[in-house]
Amino acid sequence: MLKSLSRAVSVAARLSTKAPARAAEALVGPALCAPSSASTRPFTRSIWMLCSSNGATSGSRPKILTTKRVLPSVPCGCGGLHTEGDKAFAEFLTDEIKEERKIQKSKTLPKMSGGWELELNGTEAKLVRFISGEKVTVTFNINNSIPPTMEEEPEQGQKTEDNEPDLVSTPNFVIEVTKQGAKNSLVFDCHFPEDEIGHGEGEEESDIFAIREVSFQPEGDADWKETSYTLNTDSLDWALYDHLMDFLGDRGVDNTFADELVELSTALEHQEYIKFLEDLNSFIKCH
Repeated sequence: MLKSLSRAVSVAARLSTKAPARAAEALVGPALCAPSSASTRPFTRSIWMLCSSNGATSGSRPKILTTKRVLPSVPCGCGGLHTEGDKAFAEFLTDEIKEERKIQKSKTLPKMSGGWELELNGTEAKLVRFISGEKVTVTFNINNSIPPTMEEEPEQGQKTEDNEPDLVSTPNFVIEVTKQGAKNSLVFDCHFPEDEIGHGEGEEESDIFAIREVSFQPEGDADWKETSYTLNTDSLDWALYDHLMDFLGDRGVDNTFADELVELSTALEHQEYIKFLEDLNSFIKCH
């Protein structure tokens, strides 16, 4: 009995001595043992609350970044973006179109002599002629047909505008000669050598276009078959080359035709360029 009483008294004394220490630990512990939570939580919450004033009451998740970048735009019914840069771009295009129309020689394309019929498909042009049962077709495309021009320094007293060369379209073109009953067409791949464009007065007239390749191909095929033999004229005998040029001349493809083709191609290229500027202007303005 006395042993039980003394054990109870010792346990009570042990508990009473530890209670103050545990109470002090409860007060000091959070401040010393968890510095990260005590320092970051108020900062995180301040951003959260500043960026979303109704974050605690709304059902949606508050957004941390709510500011939007305001672009200098003009309202438009099309829903597209229209900036001050677009406005300046459209004004520049309007002036450019007016200038191009001023220098446009004619709104109609020049006619080809020799009975050639013109067919247009966008930037592709096709000239067709029938002669003594043969069909001669010349096809060219005005895209990338203007050779690069080398800018020269103007002489003293000469205006820059007077020194600008005229833009001339010299496209590559394909000639297809088809005979009735023939299995394939004779096709010529031709081009305008840069050193042969235009010849001055008094100079001996030379061919202003040249044959690059000759091949037999199925009639009307846009692409040449690689399985058909192709004759390259770089290493061709000059006598054979001259006969090929005479063959084309007898069918109306000569220097006169080449000059008229350059004139037609230049007019068509300029016409399509103005149309492109007009379409670009409408696209920028969203008309």
